[in-house]
Amino acid sequence: MSAAADRPGRAPGRRAAVLGHPIAHSLSPVLHRAAYAALGLDDWQYEAVDVTEEQLAGFVGRLDGSWAGLSLTMPLKQTVIPLLDHVEPLAEVVGAVNTLLVQAAPGRPVLVGANTDVHGVAAALREGLGEQRRIGSAVVLGAGATSSSALAALAELGCTTAQIYVRSLGRAGVTMRAAHRMGVEPRFLVMDTPPRMLDALRTADVVVSTLPPRAADPWAEQLGDAVGGVLLDCAYDPRPTALVAAWTAAGGRAVSGERMLLHQATEQVRLMTGRPAPREAMERALEDALAG
Repeated sequence: MSAAADRPGRAPGRRAAVLGHPIAHSLSPVLHRAAYAALGLDDWQYEAVDVTEEQLAGFVGRLDGSWAGLSLTMPLKQTVIPLLDHVEPLAEVVGAVNTLLVQAAPGRPVLVGANTDVHGVAAALREGLGEQRRIGSAVVLGAGATSSSALAALAELGCTTAQIYVRSLGRAGVTMRAAHRMGVEPRFLVMDTPPRMLDALRTADVVVSTLPPRAADPWAEQLGDAVGGVLLDCAYDPRPTALVAAWTAAGGRAVSGERMLLHQATEQVRLMTGRPAPREAMERALEDALAG
């Protein structure tokens, strides 16, 4: 069953939300509400709800036919999987669901998990790469759910041998298993070797940081003044992040996390409404929110 098939985009009073903990900083409501307005879905609602891992099962269990879907962020992208009726192939391989779709069915609705983060990372990296399409080397920082999506996006762009720097190899099992399912062969390394890691950052064609906000700040301070590749920092609070600021000051090209957020949100809107996302309207709303 395709998650995009037969989406009830014209049904009145549909609801959607972004869940996570913490969630107050999220720009997802800005993007989705702008999309609904541009699509003429004036009776659709989108909100941000702070939900912990322990609270997720109760929230999902109360979903009914008035809901179109959920956006899921940290720390819920893996916790949600056992609560779903169906997980789409990409999300299953990656091992991370950032989009829950509520599909009408006799009795209770069917809950479908999808992943739009892979699309978001790949599209944001394409923006940064421009005409440089070949990726010879890549570094990923972090080993959470977004790290697995970054691996899939890099593979889509032709790089299957990234170096992944993690704070603890003991906590990288989910990403290791996801890499095995994808058929990619990353090298897992620990962040406690600054010279080696900093050299890898400076010389990589692409760097994707999936670390939480401010977690990359110590590495930004040590980066130095000569980098040559493209950075995507999936964090976007504060803006710019310390890593993005240091990277651009050192001569590299950087793509901020809100670009990934925009691209993955356009896919979420398409899946939840059944209509092509009004990207230009969403982009304008995002720019206005960031400028404010």
